[in-house]
Amino acid sequence: MTMTVRLQIADFDPSTETDALIRGRDDIGAVVTFTGIVRNRDDGSLLALELEHYPEMTERALAAIESEARARWNLRASLVLHRYGRIRPGERIMMVATASGHRKDAFEAAEFLMDYLKSRAPFWKKEHTTSGSQWVEARDADEDALGRWT
Repeated sequence: MTMTVRLQIADFDPSTETDALIRGRDDIGAVVTFTGIVRNRDDGSLLALELEHYPEMTERALAAIESEARARWNLRASLVLHRYGRIRPGERIMMVATASGHRKDAFEAAEFLMDYLKSRAPFWKKEHTTSGSQWVEARDADEDALGRWT
């Protein structure tokens, strides 16, 4: 089992990350990937999203989430990659990849990781807009999505 958790400032290439995850493996029959992109507001006012974190705490939390996914599903490899710093609309912010022998495990594990990352990953987000800056509060919908995994 290859498990990778990575936090970084730099952008990444999803194809390169996926290729590295499965290179040399013949036990993988399904790979599910999700790449998150910073979305602008409907009025186009978002200049950047800034993510702050405490590295050790964040790495431990992401590793624990990924470990739980491995315990629930038969994964052969997984990747949780999350950027921090100042990220502009249209730029990639994160990626989850799950690889398994069969598609069901890969799909469900990827959804699980996404739901937990959205609501439980210890990042502090600040939106910089044309009218100022403000911290982003948790959304009820993100919390509600966790309910299906308990």
